[in-house]
Amino acid sequence: MRLVSFSSSDGPRAAAVVAGGYVDLHSADSSLPSSMKLLLAEGPDGLARAAAAASTGSPIDPSEVRLLAPVPDPQKVVCIGLNYADHAAESGLDPPAEPVCFNKFPTAVAAHGDNIVLPPESDEVDYEAELVVVIGRTARGVSAADAWDCIAGYTCGHDVSARDWQLRKPGGQWLLGKTFDTFAPFGPVLTTADEVPAPGELDIALRLNGETLQQSNTRQLIFPIDHLVSYVSAVCTLLPGDVIFTGTPPGVGAARKPPIFMKSGDVAEVEIESLGVLRNPVVGRE
Repeated sequence: MRLVSFSSSDGPRAAAVVAGGYVDLHSADSSLPSSMKLLLAEGPDGLARAAAAASTGSPIDPSEVRLLAPVPDPQKVVCIGLNYADHAAESGLDPPAEPVCFNKFPTAVAAHGDNIVLPPESDEVDYEAELVVVIGRTARGVSAADAWDCIAGYTCGHDVSARDWQLRKPGGQWLLGKTFDTFAPFGPVLTTADEVPAPGELDIALRLNGETLQQSNTRQLIFPIDHLVSYVSAVCTLLPGDVIFTGTPPGVGAARKPPIFMKSGDVAEVEIESLGVLRNPVVGRE
């Protein structure tokens, strides 16, 4: 099943993607929660009921709604750095012995079609295509074997990064350089885990103005998805709707000679096999 969130007069609504548009799941079955986070918290039973509702509900024309991020309000946006072997080689760095973790604040979340807004405080805003894992059930101290049961699904993500803040501010401002508003677009849809049998074998690419600048496969992940969920859950409780950006492949702008940074008027697209295309225009902040 493919799920989206859209904006309505009653707030964000969870919907299923069907032929002809989107089915508002709460409208189709009032026992289902209206929000994506609460729907995911219902677990497999909730998703099964959502699938049944999707088959009977009346579709809404996509042109009549504005998509939000699949989870518009995640409590946690966890990110993994340097997690592709080919990206580590590009950076001239040895693969890390453990996952390199940081986070973005929820205010950085943006949706498919939203503008990536370049802050005047940075002159080096870079692109990073990423596979995003969406948590579907509470995970605290789970094993790698049990981690798969905690994953609701997957989507495309863009870890937008202000390199001058991340790398050259005193102490290296990883958090602030990664969490300007609009620096965490993901979507457009959440594809449930049952439809992605091999998330560790997906082609991933980023295009800037139609030119492919990143291209790899999630087989290059240094720390696989189950390890990441287990590792992070040993430290903090992961909740339904939390998201994990799993790292980026080679070809980032900062590693190019000369460097390529995003500018106003650009269009960035992240495409992941079987998950779709996340497209965001780039604009300067007025």
